[in-house]
Amino acid sequence: MDLIKLSRISMKHLITLHVMLDTLSVTACAERLCVSPSSVSKTLSQLRDNLNDELFYRHGNKLISTPLARRLGPTVHQMISDMNQIMTKEAFQPEEYEGSFSLAMRESTFELIASGLHSHVLKQAPNVRLDIWSKDSIGFDGLTKGMLDFVILPHDLSQPPLMHNSLVWQTLFTDEMICLMAHDHPLVDKELTVEDYLNCGHIGILDSDLSVPFFEMQLAQQHRKRKVVVNVADFGGAATMCHNSDLLFTCSHRWANTALQSKALVQKPLSFNYGKVAYSLVWHQPSMNDPAVRWLHQQILSFCGVKEEASVEQATQVTVAVVLGNDSNSYDY
Repeated sequence: MDLIKLSRISMKHLITLHVMLDTLSVTACAERLCVSPSSVSKTLSQLRDNLNDELFYRHGNKLISTPLARRLGPTVHQMISDMNQIMTKEAFQPEEYEGSFSLAMRESTFELIASGLHSHVLKQAPNVRLDIWSKDSIGFDGLTKGMLDFVILPHDLSQPPLMHNSLVWQTLFTDEMICLMAHDHPLVDKELTVEDYLNCGHIGILDSDLSVPFFEMQLAQQHRKRKVVVNVADFGGAATMCHNSDLLFTCSHRWANTALQSKALVQKPLSFNYGKVAYSLVWHQPSMNDPAVRWLHQQILSFCGVKEEASVEQATQVTVAVVLGNDSNSYDY
């Protein structure tokens, strides 16, 4: 261990690297740390010399992090969290907290949870800021890099998701799947059979972080593959296309009963065993060292009606990652 070399790197260097990985902007980093851009540049220069790596380089108008900087991200985030815990001597006081939390979720999850959760949190922490991102823009990498505190998303319970082995998954609630169709669809007055379902075109939802849903494989084995005509990024877009076509959209029952985009669409029960889906809370295990993150975790569980006793058991059941490839898949949740 080279103690002399280590002594040249301070928390100032680590925090600057952490924020730079998040913002990829010297100006934005300086604003967040309440220092001048020249001070950030000087700190980065010292860190470059000590690590013998460029850390960030310019490509056109953008700053790009080097592979070393990206590899250091999760470790630096953990070191800062540990130091924060050491420095936080008093219990977390939500009514006095003026920080921010970052979450990512699907558009469907936003309609089910986000607005109500925001009100629930603000009642106890009126000075907090919630940054809620689309999961399409920041996914699981955001958790391991410290850019996100939580991800909330739906997934097929019968098929494990693709994930990093330090991510913890906790079920908030389960749901069943239904089929949506336009009010003037040829099948609107008929009972939806498996054959009818498979003879129609379908709308899928893109997601590269989840493995192939079990029901897709089961349909192919017992009958045949369904025909996904178009894949879209979110549920609202799928519902809009459903309104104006004869395509079917298989989705969460809770979402269909809640979302404005699903109004005037006809709901049909599925004539085959789809299985269950769940809305799950995902976080990076080391982040729970932060008392503020632990508090938000408790608020999410409380809002979703998850009992504290059950939450302990659920949170310890970390699913083993099953890597099926990196190709984008389509899902209807």
